[in-house]
Amino acid sequence: MTSTPDGSPGIPSFVGGAAPYAGGNPYADYRAADLPFTSLPDLADRRLGGSVVAANDEFFADRENLLTPAPAHFDPALFGHKGKVMDGWETRRRRGPDAAHPHPADGDHDWALIRLGAPGVIRGVVVDTAHFRGNHPQAVSVEAARLPGTPSPGELLADDVKWTVLVPRTPVGGHAANGFAVRSEERFTHLRLCQYPDGGIARLRVHGEVRPDPAWLAALGTFDLAALENGGRPEDASDRFYSPPLNTVLPGRSRKMDDGWETRRRRDRGHDWVRYRLTGQAVLRAVEIDTGCYKGNAAGWAEVSVLDAAGGADPADRTTGWTVVVPRTRLQPDAVHRFPLTGAPVATHVRVDIHPDGGVARLRVHGSLTETGARGLHGEGLTEAGS
Repeated sequence: MTSTPDGSPGIPSFVGGAAPYAGGNPYADYRAADLPFTSLPDLADRRLGGSVVAANDEFFADRENLLTPAPAHFDPALFGHKGKVMDGWETRRRRGPDAAHPHPADGDHDWALIRLGAPGVIRGVVVDTAHFRGNHPQAVSVEAARLPGTPSPGELLADDVKWTVLVPRTPVGGHAANGFAVRSEERFTHLRLCQYPDGGIARLRVHGEVRPDPAWLAALGTFDLAALENGGRPEDASDRFYSPPLNTVLPGRSRKMDDGWETRRRRDRGHDWVRYRLTGQAVLRAVEIDTGCYKGNAAGWAEVSVLDAAGGADPADRTTGWTVVVPRTRLQPDAVHRFPLTGAPVATHVRVDIHPDGGVARLRVHGSLTETGARGLHGEGLTEAGS
């Protein structure tokens, strides 16, 4: 079963192969453009639990490479027993049925099934063919589905599963970031990526807005309201020079310095800050600020303020409605700082001000949704457990 939402025009397209690699910087002739949706989180990020659960073929390069967080790497001298080693998903060359018909049929294609790490509403998809210059697919398509629990590949491929076309079969270019805007308000949990008739794709990025499962959050009761997987996210920040504030709401502890949020060194008398939108209106109980892996460049002091915007307050107005719940406090390098909150503050937003600059690895805001916050999630139409 398929249906097709309207697409959004205005996204640059790249068609055809790229020139053979001529040495030097392998990204020098890489084709890319600014895309309006890439500031949103990647819902398929492996760090959130995204996975390529199945593919019909991965002869030359493994399907799991599609979701590697880092850009694709190219080593011109690296070959294996099957041929050139590529950092992506690459299938064998398709052939026709016999010598009189050597070419694949028009509908022949390879496919991969992707489980989103964070289910949500998809705003754009990037099918990145970096370093696949003459061995990229001629065209791709992307479909999405919403299923409860953790279905197997067989369950995903069952005849009764409804797949919605997000990207119809569309030509793509080699060695390029092929972007596709998506216009659909549905919440999805899985994707099916098809390439026609065969070839290689380096990376798949699925940008959108996280929509957590209300039944799961209700079962938890108290949870991290700032966590990306629970629907929290940074809305704005003063500086993103070294690494983005989105890192601060990823799962787990940071493992290296660029796995958090780090600002440039300030040479004025100001300070840096991040504003977060929480899962929904909630009663807050505790805050954690983690400076893991920041040793000589951790933020010096931090202050935490909260705002309840459910009544119409403007979160972008830093002068009105904000209440300090953690006064300016000295931070230690490479450490987890825990702050129990008094007075059960109710908030939809949290702002962390660091003085004067530096790095913060993770922010955790523990609490539970109010009735208003819970109704807001159910208002998205997401009521079944595990989906």
